[in-house]
Amino acid sequence: MAVKGVLFDLDGTLLDRDTSLLSFVRDQYDRITDLHGIDKEMYVTRFVQLDQRGYVWKDKVYQQLIQEFDLSLLWQDLLEDYMNGFGRHCIGFPHLHEMLQALKSLEIKLGMITNGYGTFQLNNIHALGIHEYCDVILISEVEGLRKPDPAIFERALTRLGLAPHEAVFVGDHPDHDVAASRAVGMKGLWKADLQITKPVECDAVIRDLLDICSFVEQKQLRV
Repeated sequence: MAVKGVLFDLDGTLLDRDTSLLSFVRDQYDRITDLHGIDKEMYVTRFVQLDQRGYVWKDKVYQQLIQEFDLSLLWQDLLEDYMNGFGRHCIGFPHLHEMLQALKSLEIKLGMITNGYGTFQLNNIHALGIHEYCDVILISEVEGLRKPDPAIFERALTRLGLAPHEAVFVGDHPDHDVAASRAVGMKGLWKADLQITKPVECDAVIRDLLDICSFVEQKQLRV
């Protein structure tokens, strides 16, 4: 069966979150003079440790940083700065726009399913300039559902007018993205993450975003 739709995760799949976060935290340190009593790299390293690759929301991160470094700052102010400023540091993985343009040229329907806060994630999607490619965007806070709940994948497919076997999902999380999408009948493509060393059961490994186009084109040729 030919692929008619491709759905994506955002963080770690299209958005190079690790690089983007480092860029933001270093900039925030430079701008906020009350942080300058701490060694910059010590602060950045501890922020990244507490963040746990985005699985700890920043209110907890900032509260812990203020406590550990005895800072005379309000965590709410730091969080607001993060919410308003992270988008200016959003960096996509190489070949992001080329990949999306190529899929659009094949008349593939495109969409996104991402966990996170609605306005924040939407701002990041716009910052990458990729919203215009998406036929649907589902954000967990808005939908009231989170990956790996099968209902959020099914909802996206319904909005695209596709059956599960007609679509693929691309994500970096072995369970929340790949296994969850395969469980509803989609093809699950794993965006390779060097920090994950265990084998990942998937339909293809994506090391470069253009690999997605190759996978789709091969499926079209088999029809």
